[in-house]
Amino acid sequence: MGRQAPENLRRPIETAVQGLGYELVGIEYHSQGRRSLLRVYIDAPAGVTVDDCERASRQISSALDVDDPIRGQYMLEVSSPGLDRPLFTAEHFRRFSGSRVKVRVSPPLEGRRNFIGVLQGVRDDQVVVVQEDGEVAIPLHHIEQAKLVPEF
Repeated sequence: MGRQAPENLRRPIETAVQGLGYELVGIEYHSQGRRSLLRVYIDAPAGVTVDDCERASRQISSALDVDDPIRGQYMLEVSSPGLDRPLFTAEHFRRFSGSRVKVRVSPPLEGRRNFIGVLQGVRDDQVVVVQEDGEVAIPLHHIEQAKLVPEF
């Protein structure tokens, strides 16, 4: 998936987050010239609070200061996945099967970049989404962004 962080960035963050007892949901890294954005999503069985995010942020910052995998300045954001939880891995797509999702792809698939429907899971490295006009199978490596669609 296009927006995930490179492995040299993922390893120290994953170690720091798991060391605190949190689940690392995912990492987004947007290189923006001299100032980049690093967004880390964490979760826990009981959910996460602002204090949890601050604690994880301090630990991640320390780990990144040691390894120094990002050149230049960057802004670190640590947050819970929220109601519109981002989906990063095949396991996430399996876990939230039956939920409503919005998926953006690159390059376009069948002339479209955005798909909204009910997630059916993963089949042969493809995410299966049922829309009003039928089922679509989206290759995992073409997914740029995927999120749950909150239903109220």
